[in-house]
Amino acid sequence: MPDQDLLPNEWLMYRIRIVDASDDDVAETLADLHRLTFFDAAAMPAFDLGAWWMAYHDEEAVAFAGIVPSTHVRNGGYFSRVGVLQRHWGRGLQRRLMRAVEARARRIGWDSIVSDTTDNPVSANNFIQAGYRLFEPETPWAWVHTLYWRKWLH
Repeated sequence: MPDQDLLPNEWLMYRIRIVDASDDDVAETLADLHRLTFFDAAAMPAFDLGAWWMAYHDEEAVAFAGIVPSTHVRNGGYFSRVGVLQRHWGRGLQRRLMRAVEARARRIGWDSIVSDTTDNPVSANNFIQAGYRLFEPETPWAWVHTLYWRKWLH
């Protein structure tokens, strides 16, 4: 369902596709998007692990997301990254990517998805709007002031 603040034609301007990160060109595009959205604030993920999606505006890749099996919760995924180029912010791309990831996780049979945010209120609000809830993991895996998110899929 389109975001309420977008006109229908703006919603249709973007398409989301699962991509083959083992393809060198795709991996390079993912790495470029990561550098342009995270700068030096996060380590480059291993794109050869898990599943990855990109959002396109016309033929240009403008956002990405990835999920890997979680090492933090049983039978769940870890939403490892989502990044949107700044000029495409405010168009619901993070939440659309999250829905694509969640659909895949349900098909796999996972019970939940976890993730984390640190000093990123926009992403935190997107997690809230997408139905994620704060939780305290048994073993925190990030910074002291990191927020941990979980969404049950069933």
